[in-house]
Amino acid sequence: MEENQKCGFISIVGRPNVGKSTLMNHLIGQKISITSRKPQTTQQRVSGIVTLNNAQYIFIDTPGFQQLYLNKLNNLLNQSVINSLSDVDVVLFVVEALIFNQGDQNVLNLLPNNKNVILVINKQDKVDNKYELNNYIESLCQKFPFKEVLLVSARMHNGIDEVLLALNKYIPFERFLYPEDQLTDRNTKFLVSEIIREKLFRNLGDELPYSLAVNIDEFDISNPKITHINATIIVDKDNQKGMVIGNKGNKLKKISSEARVDIEKLLNNKVFLQIWVKVKNGFADQVMFLKQFE
Repeated sequence: MEENQKCGFISIVGRPNVGKSTLMNHLIGQKISITSRKPQTTQQRVSGIVTLNNAQYIFIDTPGFQQLYLNKLNNLLNQSVINSLSDVDVVLFVVEALIFNQGDQNVLNLLPNNKNVILVINKQDKVDNKYELNNYIESLCQKFPFKEVLLVSARMHNGIDEVLLALNKYIPFERFLYPEDQLTDRNTKFLVSEIIREKLFRNLGDELPYSLAVNIDEFDISNPKITHINATIIVDKDNQKGMVIGNKGNKLKKISSEARVDIEKLLNNKVFLQIWVKVKNGFADQVMFLKQFE
């Protein structure tokens, strides 16, 4: 082992929409996890890797734990949150400043007492009353023995360095698991498919994005000046195809255009993106579809 190297796993947990994925993206310094206002936009386990000096931090972004709407997929996503708590060195429990509801309590109930759990209060930039914020912190600290309490505004990139500094105290002396320049355990094709899925979440209704899948059919980098990508959006029912495509194809054009902009940022190259929509009746309940979320 390299002398004095430290390496540890950190799980980021919380109810939906507290900013877990945004926090991880800012910790990594690049967009790894997709975001939207819809619950459980993050569906598959994504690890982001930060290597600073002698320390390598491996962050695990998890779906928002929720028990309001439950089906086969939601149950699997909730279970993935529970599983992420068992084999990590540190847990970041993310809440929204001055808000603590039943969804937060449900996640708090999962937190292991034998782990290093740090309370991360996000969106603190929206709070003007510091007295009220201090009372809020005190009330949460009575609920669980947090190792530390950190205030951040992930979207504004405030408090990010302080999170990394605090984590350094709790990760073990271990050899780096990844090359120092690696940012995620996922390949580029996966990240591209996630960007497309993010645009579906942001542009479609509440229910539809949860019964969609994105396949990357072609990823051609043979031309150094432009990357050619062909993708297929798979929908569960015939009527969903029209909802994705929209009137005169306008919805799909918007989704494709927004996705292309972010993919070009990811690849640092021009992108020619073509997206088709295919119906595969009943696929959302098939074992192979659900298996990927375990």
